[in-house]
Amino acid sequence: MDNLRTYGSPPFSTVLLHGGPGVTGEMAPVAQELSAGRGILEPLQTKDSVDGQVEELKLVLEEMASSPVALAGYSWGAWLGTLLAARHPSLVQKLILISSGPFEEKYAAQVMETRLHRLSKKEQDDVKFLMARPEDPLAFGLLGELLSKADFYDPLPMRPEGLELRPEIYKKVWKEAAELRKSGELLKEARSIQCPVVAVHGDHDPHPATGVQKPLSGAIHDFRLILLEQCGHTPWMEKRARDEFFKVLTTELP
Repeated sequence: MDNLRTYGSPPFSTVLLHGGPGVTGEMAPVAQELSAGRGILEPLQTKDSVDGQVEELKLVLEEMASSPVALAGYSWGAWLGTLLAARHPSLVQKLILISSGPFEEKYAAQVMETRLHRLSKKEQDDVKFLMARPEDPLAFGLLGELLSKADFYDPLPMRPEGLELRPEIYKKVWKEAAELRKSGELLKEARSIQCPVVAVHGDHDPHPATGVQKPLSGAIHDFRLILLEQCGHTPWMEKRARDEFFKVLTTELP
């Protein structure tokens, strides 16, 4: 399959979902770290709608995975995993939400406010300039670099490799996803989840952990939050939290 990377050996019972939407391949370092003892799938989401990405993921799992799987989604991938687990419960035995966005609109404004507060005045102006050009691939990449600066606590000196930035996917999918949250439909769908759910979140992440914990603890029967200290939005690239992050994943993955 062109929209899939595999790591380790079958059976493939662990699935890692990238964020963005439209940042395909960013879970490769996590997959490589975990693949010594398990078979891992890294789907590369290519559809330009929320429902399209859920269906695309469903087809990958049905064709390639040893279901039910442990599904670990990062950032946007946490929401995608939530929707997949809610709509197709037989495919998922456990859901891990890594650095998820908040599940209720009242927490959403805090994300950008926190990011801008951590940047210089010039960087704030640059962010606003770049955000006005969502379909420009160069602007999309530069915006990601600026926001990442605000998202980290103490980053390792490493740069992600093998990423493909798809701003056209981001623009369409994120518009739909944001409306799902605003309307309350995202949280409503989460209430249908039957499997255990664990949220892994950095205490320095601009996406507030309370925006995940409070909504989901009231919506999902078997829900836990694990808070990583001195950790921003991308735990595997954090100098002080990386080891603890992988220890938690290794413990929580079946």
